[in-house]
Amino acid sequence: MIMYIRDLITLTSSSFLTYRMRSFLTGLGIAIGIAAVILLTSIGEGLHQFVLSEFSQFGTNIISVQPGKTQTQGGNVGIFGSARPLTLEDADALRRLPYVEYVIPGLMGNAEVRFEGKTRRTMVLGEGRDFGKAFTMKVQSGSFWTDADDEQARAQAVIGSKIQQELFGDTNPLGQYLRVGGQRYRVVGVMESKGQVLGMDMDDAVFIPAARAMELLNRPGLMEVNVSYRADVEADVLIRLIKNRLIEVHGREDFTIISQEQALEVLSSVLDILTFAVGALGAISLLVGAVGILTIMTMAVTERTAEIGLLRALGAREQQVLVLFLGEAMMLSALGGGLGLLLGIGIAQGLHLLVPALPVHTPWMFAALAELTAVSIGLAAGVIPAMRAAKLDPVEALHAE
Repeated sequence: MIMYIRDLITLTSSSFLTYRMRSFLTGLGIAIGIAAVILLTSIGEGLHQFVLSEFSQFGTNIISVQPGKTQTQGGNVGIFGSARPLTLEDADALRRLPYVEYVIPGLMGNAEVRFEGKTRRTMVLGEGRDFGKAFTMKVQSGSFWTDADDEQARAQAVIGSKIQQELFGDTNPLGQYLRVGGQRYRVVGVMESKGQVLGMDMDDAVFIPAARAMELLNRPGLMEVNVSYRADVEADVLIRLIKNRLIEVHGREDFTIISQEQALEVLSSVLDILTFAVGALGAISLLVGAVGILTIMTMAVTERTAEIGLLRALGAREQQVLVLFLGEAMMLSALGGGLGLLLGIGIAQGLHLLVPALPVHTPWMFAALAELTAVSIGLAAGVIPAMRAAKLDPVEALHAE
């Protein structure tokens, strides 16, 4: 007997139509599992992209040098164990290296800013004159100072857009004098609105020369020195040059070098593991759906024993009966998987609409993989009942009630 595709679809769907509620609940088990996987991976992938975009807003061709050695070694080295601070002279030494585009000395603190009776406590960033060129941050009006990054730098400031709104209002801030921590600074620029970057509100900040910030914040040295290098040069090359130059200046390696590229790779691998982990937790729900399909298919074989006997008596081969029941299990899981995709994507987008700050992104590769997993679960769960149906003796099956 030849089984046509139309007959196969009719026979496999007959059980769904006969036992609608049971089939729906079984498919719902698969749907909940798929929805959980899609929802969790959507949030995980959205968080992945959000963190990476936040982390890379300052650019990727950046190497950061920080004071102190991160590695711990045994032994008491006395006075030599204290970390030597990074200085403006260190930054100047790095400027003379090949392949270097900009060197930005930096430190951060908080201070009170005041203009014509209005006072606000805000973040103060001590930066180099090329800060706006090295990082992806632009000046909306005015410009950064052009003085050299040394003690002779004039008291000039660039303010964030929120500082402009809160303290100056409709007044043009350029050329006005702003008090930062009690010291008088002339406003020479206003930054474009940047918003939150790694938890810091860059719009609510005041940028002043690093040398001035060290005096204002009473700091003996810099928090870090950022080196911007050419895009066609490997980071390892610059790391080696920076390391050798600072060892020449300091006499030993008492600093830590971190490249933006390396940091992004580590962060990306951690977030990949996180996304996989939350997806695996959701996949546990699929095991429940697999058990449901195994149960309903076993019951279907028992209830349709006489039908199987009739098919075999009419000439259906074992292979055709096997395909019939496997197709039924796969169709049930595929429909449940499709419903799960709609539920998962719908809930994920609904959460994003309710909480816009929650990053949500559903990779289509994950969606296709989830549906393939659902069909595979149906295939695996239906093998044993299908083999049992195919092995039934036609005569005994026809005598079954």
